[in-house]
Amino acid sequence: MKQTIIPSPQTQQEAQAIAKASQKPGQTKEQTKLIAQGIEKGIALYKKQQKEKSRQADRAKKKSQQLRHTAENTTKEVMPLPAKPSAKSIPWLPWGLLIISWMGFIIYLSTKTS
Repeated sequence: MKQTIIPSPQTQQEAQAIAKASQKPGQTKEQTKLIAQGIEKGIALYKKQQKEKSRQADRAKKKSQQLRHTAENTTKEVMPLPAKPSAKSIPWLPWGLLIISWMGFIIYLSTKTS
């Protein structure tokens, strides 16, 4: 089923202006009108092609965004978070270091005074 392309009034005016600008001496109004109609069809076809290109570009962009989004989700699922040492597992560390440092200080003082 072939769709008939109905040009807008603006397109018709543009086509008529182009046809008149390129009109040759001795050319009849009918010939100019036919040229204008051909130009209208050309403009309409060009606009249709540009819309289709735009749609395809939008589809490709949307598809790439979806692929990127799914790739990010799978990456997040595959890579577990690094395990942090819990505060409960090493509560003695600060106290142990404090005791060792005081013992070292006491030993240092006792050897220096002797």
